[in-house]
Amino acid sequence: MALDELKSAIPDYAKDLRLNLGSVIGNSDLPQQQLWGTVLACAIASRSPQVLRELEPEAKDRLSPEAYTAAKSAAAIMAMNNVFYRTRHLLSDPEYGTMRAGLRMNVIGNPGVEKVDFELWSLAVSAINGCGQCLDSHEQVLRKAGVDRETIQEAFKIAAVLQAVAATLDAEAHLAV
Repeated sequence: MALDELKSAIPDYAKDLRLNLGSVIGNSDLPQQQLWGTVLACAIASRSPQVLRELEPEAKDRLSPEAYTAAKSAAAIMAMNNVFYRTRHLLSDPEYGTMRAGLRMNVIGNPGVEKVDFELWSLAVSAINGCGQCLDSHEQVLRKAGVDRETIQEAFKIAAVLQAVAATLDAEAHLAV
């Protein structure tokens, strides 16, 4: 299993990450589609070739073709939206918040999977990218759809652990050069 290989690549000084990686993926209560869609979207958002290389094949095996594509779409659209909405939020001029975005975001309205799954993946990617406005927006949609806080927290726990693993492994790769 690629998860075991990824865990074995984590250095001993980051043992907590190794344990957490096994826990958030191996012991998750999320349904398979939500879990592996979150894993794939977050692996892409982490920008780590090693994390993506290790986790993508298993995600592809565990997801339907539609869910696989939708998880990649969530990572792609949130890469754009997180920068755009975070910037609008951070600028001190409130006028930007009233302006039309003018960016295509059709996949959010028709992701090809259950809306809740896509929203969960979008929230997890937004956690990695640090967009508070997007986090609030996706969390509200999920809560209105009846998703409990534990499920939402599970998604951003996966995001947190995968981002930390990616940062650690990338640092080790650079130090080894």
